[in-house]
Amino acid sequence: MSDVSSVSSSAYSYGTNGTSDSSVLGKDDFLQLLVTQLTNQDPLEPMSDTEYIAQLAQFSSLEQLQNLNDSMEAGLNWDYLQLQTINNTMATNLIGKDVRATYSSVYLDDNNMPQINFTVDQYAAKVHIKILNEDGGVVRTLTMEDLVAGEHSIEWDGRDGNHNRMENGTYTISITATDADGDSLSPSTYIEGRVDGIVYRNGSAYLQIDGLEIGLSNVEAILEPRAEDEG
Repeated sequence: MSDVSSVSSSAYSYGTNGTSDSSVLGKDDFLQLLVTQLTNQDPLEPMSDTEYIAQLAQFSSLEQLQNLNDSMEAGLNWDYLQLQTINNTMATNLIGKDVRATYSSVYLDDNNMPQINFTVDQYAAKVHIKILNEDGGVVRTLTMEDLVAGEHSIEWDGRDGNHNRMENGTYTISITATDADGDSLSPSTYIEGRVDGIVYRNGSAYLQIDGLEIGLSNVEAILEPRAEDEG
């Protein structure tokens, strides 16, 4: 009897170590263990039919669960690929269209004065718009006062607090606000512009708008053509 216990123990050790997770017994390990147990059973005390059938039922259930898991994983991967394809197709249809998207950066070049757009959901007594460089340093702070709830915008002339012209590039916008009682508000920033092109990175589409790259998921609305473009 001691020999049977030893063999069964070693078979179990082999099965568990053969899987990717040593704490999980896979269907191949389960079958290997069952075969080893049958091969090395004590002839004087063979496995009963009831025990044998129960173990076969366990093996069948384990196999079905693993097959179901593999099928679900394959289905999820397929759904993800389909969603990516749909999103990428939608992105190309936006080229030449005006869109609105949530975003908190502006792009400065030699030919523009970036417009900073934001929304407050209630009256704001004072709003501070901070413009930060790529290192997170504040290069300019703009202030607006007495704003009603709704959408607002302000232009940045591309200069710092000492009126020095800043280098071309992308700058981050941070906006804080307070109401009439001095309590803090949380304005949200957005960008409106024409989609000039599409770039793809790691399977995801990004819209090129005014020198920026905006994720497709950031798009909130497709806008009507501007009046100056219709003529």
